[in-house]
Amino acid sequence: MELLMRLKSFPVAFKMLEKKEDLDNIPFLRRLDKKLTLCQLITLVRNFDWTVGAEPSDFMAPTCPSIIGLSDLPEVYKDGTFRSIVWVKTREDGKKYEAAIPRIPLGKYEAVVLAPLVYNPFEPDIVLIYANPAQMMLLINSLQFENYEVMQFYCVGESSCSDAIARCYLTSKPSLTIPCYGERRYGHAQDEDLVMAIPADMMEKALRGMESLYRRGIRYPISYAGAEQDLTAAFPMSYGSLDQLEAVRGKDNRLLLGVTGGIASGKTTVANMLAELGAPIIDFDILARKVVEPGKPAWQDIVDYFGKQVLNEDRTLNRKKLSEIVFADLEKRKKLESFTHPRIHEEFVKEVNRIAAEDPDAIIQVVIPLLIELNLQYIFHKLLVVYIPYEKQVERLMERDGISREQAENILKAQLPIDEKVGYADFVIHNEGSLEETQEQVRELWEKLKSIQKGRIQNG
Repeated sequence: MELLMRLKSFPVAFKMLEKKEDLDNIPFLRRLDKKLTLCQLITLVRNFDWTVGAEPSDFMAPTCPSIIGLSDLPEVYKDGTFRSIVWVKTREDGKKYEAAIPRIPLGKYEAVVLAPLVYNPFEPDIVLIYANPAQMMLLINSLQFENYEVMQFYCVGESSCSDAIARCYLTSKPSLTIPCYGERRYGHAQDEDLVMAIPADMMEKALRGMESLYRRGIRYPISYAGAEQDLTAAFPMSYGSLDQLEAVRGKDNRLLLGVTGGIASGKTTVANMLAELGAPIIDFDILARKVVEPGKPAWQDIVDYFGKQVLNEDRTLNRKKLSEIVFADLEKRKKLESFTHPRIHEEFVKEVNRIAAEDPDAIIQVVIPLLIELNLQYIFHKLLVVYIPYEKQVERLMERDGISREQAENILKAQLPIDEKVGYADFVIHNEGSLEETQEQVRELWEKLKSIQKGRIQNG
């Protein structure tokens, strides 16, 4: 079972002894020369690989031995005083707390012994297993495989050893609980740990059930669905094959210039200037509108997910309404992108090849607002960033769309800061000045692009 569950610590064989002298008959037993808690003894077994034993005088306080029937509680515990110091508000609450804790009856036992189950040093009464929730679910399923029974869990709060150990003794049924604060602090139970006590005579039943479940594919670690699937469509395009890159760049002399920037930075203005000089435009914003025309697959996906609230009366998308939704919610924005981006890419490949078919030496500019955010820079031979300072972006966006400063800033948060985009650029056009200043920069850029293209053709 230890192997099948992939446990991090040893299952603990736990036995109550009617005579303390029987401790002397346990092989490899260690008696510690200091007073400890029960949860310390457990961790010495399951993590240190020790066999340990104790009688009432070996415990540092009466709580531990009282739970396993080795001693009675002092009156200061029974009347609720002890629990009210830390764990509950009033002494009356403390009294209820103490009374609710299950305990093995007094008088029968004089000592306790614990050892790693794997060594089989004695015939245990119960077995303690520490495991994470997924491992415990497998163990529960295994116990339920034959003679099914609903498993109930209990938690008294602090003193969780009573929920596992004492409850298992009292009911003769498996008992699962959450290790308490004390067991985590002093017994080193980990954040993810749960503990189950199982009657020793049920261990074979649990093992049979687990082996049967393993044969049916139920096991630990969990075999997550999808790990064996083709995830190509879920990966960024940059992880695709060379065939995808070749489909865009082709085998001719086309030069692809990726044009990006921030919202309201003037990408369209600069692109139109380049177009006048001879660089045909492919605008992803236009493609994005095309793929969401009424009735198209992306449009249908959007309506199915966001509802008809994002439609105008003519059934076209209400882009402002949709923007308000997705720019305020990252998960919804990612969902929208999953509907549109693959379709936009398909249209892009068609368009770039159409232009190159007419002019194999074309300098083609592709305007993509989220070029860098989508990791599409690998597609292009050169990158151009149209730049304006952040404050100018906010002002232009407020004026252009008639929105508040807060709305404008929320929209800008959805994109990489424009100053960071500049670090990816081969060329930068500063567009915060006059139209004439921008035109002069564009003309200089065009000459550089023509020179680059000429060199590529000559070296081709």
